[in-house]
Amino acid sequence: MSERLRVKQASPLLSFLTTELKGWSRSKIKQRLTTGCIIVNGQPIMRHDHEINVGDDVEVRATGKNVQLKVSRLEILYSDNDLIVINKPAGLLSVATANENKDHALAILRKQLTRPKRTVNLWPVHRLDRDTSGVLMFATSREMREAVMDGWAEAEKTYLAVVEGCPNPSQGTIDQPLRIDPEKYQMIVGPHPEAKKAITHFNTQRTVRERSLLEVQLETGRQHQIRAHMAWLGHPLIGDPRYGTEGPRMGLHALRLSITRPKTGKRLTFETPAPDDFLNLLR
Repeated sequence: MSERLRVKQASPLLSFLTTELKGWSRSKIKQRLTTGCIIVNGQPIMRHDHEINVGDDVEVRATGKNVQLKVSRLEILYSDNDLIVINKPAGLLSVATANENKDHALAILRKQLTRPKRTVNLWPVHRLDRDTSGVLMFATSREMREAVMDGWAEAEKTYLAVVEGCPNPSQGTIDQPLRIDPEKYQMIVGPHPEAKKAITHFNTQRTVRERSLLEVQLETGRQHQIRAHMAWLGHPLIGDPRYGTEGPRMGLHALRLSITRPKTGKRLTFETPAPDDFLNLLR
């Protein structure tokens, strides 16, 4: 079961919860915060000093794990006649899967942009894992999608990652091929006739309490590349049970994407800062 609350006066989140949740101990409320059970306007929040405003929706859930994120609108970072770039929240699929075909970014964005007598068609240029937040691009035609993909090798893809431990040396390159294990749906690192080239560059930004914030650049874009490479290095992402351990959210955020726009040849860069629930992984 969960409780839904509406904010009537601006205040820090913990103060609001302490007032509204009659009979709850302060330690119980903090436990719900740290495990990602407090949802503000559809986003898990773990900072007790997070400022909430009048009209905000606050949901208190019994568990923060494996709960389907409900989103009705997406933040649009950029749009023109050919391309639309959004800030995808963690917990939301990029596109439909065999098991889930309703609540995903493609469907939500299509509905958000559609007007009477004007249906919007969208094609995903790339994808982000469900639990990865950040920059996600769509094209408004199959031709534009293919044109962008033709130059995808020159795209610059920059991520932020929160990992266990502190890499030594603090920066470097992982040049290890990857192949999929279809039974475990997991990438296997290392040379193999079926493995494909995969190169990941990383640079440690800071370390807090045995966790490190890395800036990561992809030279290739294999499925689960950062997750598999960092686990292979001995520093798995926080909150990644497939390659590491459980957590309130996965420590991966698509910070920046830079492409050469087809038709004009202009260089376009899209960026969105890491959300609070990501940065809370370092606290």
